[in-house]
Amino acid sequence: MKKKSASDRKTHRKYGEAASKSVEGALHKEKRGKLMSGKGGRGGKVTSRKQAIAIGLSEARRKGAKVPKKESTMHH
Repeated sequence: MKKKSASDRKTHRKYGEAASKSVEGALHKEKRGKLMSGKGGRGGKVTSRKQAIAIGLSEARRKGAKVPKKESTMHH
């Protein structure tokens, strides 16, 4: 059986390029201490890396970038 080369394989990215840029920007802001949480930054400074990524993805989602739907936290 012939092995598939990288060009033969179809890759399906989970996150789009715009989403990557948005997360990258959020992480950069977080590192500089400029990333704020909540509406208008009223939630205070973001200190967690995970929170920074979540904010970046949320912003990307609002801009219409390719980001999977948010997983529901409510259990029935």
